[in-house]
Amino acid sequence: MTFPGHRPQRNWGPRVREDLSHGLRLVTLENERLRVGVLAGKGADVVEFNYKPRDLDFAWLTAGGVRDPRSYLSTSADPLATFLDAYPGGWQEVFPNGGAPSTYLGARFGQHGEVSALPWDARLAEDGEDAVAVAFTVRTQKTPYAIEKRLRLVAGEPTLYLDEAITNESGVPLRAMWGHHLAFGRPFLDETCRIRLPGGATVIPHDSPIDPRGRRVVAGRRSAWPLAPAAGGGEVDLSRLPPRGEASEIVYVTGFAEGWYEIEHPAKGVGIRVEWDATQMPYLWYWQEFGASEGYPWYGRHYNIGLEPFSSYPTNGLAEAVENGTALAFGPGETRRFWLRATVYEA
Repeated sequence: MTFPGHRPQRNWGPRVREDLSHGLRLVTLENERLRVGVLAGKGADVVEFNYKPRDLDFAWLTAGGVRDPRSYLSTSADPLATFLDAYPGGWQEVFPNGGAPSTYLGARFGQHGEVSALPWDARLAEDGEDAVAVAFTVRTQKTPYAIEKRLRLVAGEPTLYLDEAITNESGVPLRAMWGHHLAFGRPFLDETCRIRLPGGATVIPHDSPIDPRGRRVVAGRRSAWPLAPAAGGGEVDLSRLPPRGEASEIVYVTGFAEGWYEIEHPAKGVGIRVEWDATQMPYLWYWQEFGASEGYPWYGRHYNIGLEPFSSYPTNGLAEAVENGTALAFGPGETRRFWLRATVYEA
């Protein structure tokens, strides 16, 4: 960490503190409305997104929660487990490989590799009574990229501001997948929640089932959001969450002019709105895990979804995204920038 040791301290308004969480470096940004916990020690994962007026956390945690990957010695060489064994839930940065293990230009990537597994540096970028900001930085190890992600809170606002840049530090043109893996579950999410997206969006089902017991939608048939052809006939309304035990699924949504979605809990009268730069991330991955997966790693314990802005699709890894033309292109020395806003609102 590079936070000044003798900076002014506040226990009110916008503020930042450093801690350890299960042996990992944790940076917490806080104001009157939000408390946001970021694991600098692992991926800059957001593992707390607490709306303080309700003490309601939007960052779903897995049954295993936050774990230090260094404390666990895997008993098998498994490119899926490198991500899943230490997956806390919450919100991950995914770069340069999205989804399944893949090989690109001789580099072999595991699930969602590689920045979600790396420790990040953290620098205090703004520290005032009106706002605080922390810049998180990392360099990839298998590829020649530098990333800076700045998270900011403003006094009195229930919004987290994210602004970031990724630079190809080599003289070689490269391709990459870039995404934000936001997952939602308890204590906020249940089957009464509703999802809203911009009009005109198109649903693309994943090409194969992710649940051995079957799937919710028909592969190979695109449709207009929120409806999709159901595997058993009829249609599925993807804006409504099903009862626990429904088959796991993943679809991709694209074709929206503006990047935003809302998840709202009508009974609780609260929701979250996520807005982002859809020119850089024109796809929204919609992962659905409703407790039907009885094997590794879920064992029927979770009811959660992921609504994940991404540059590319599908979740089959970088090589396939390069082949289908959706992978981002980084010229020699090129920098790409991205912004995202996450706001809690009272309905």
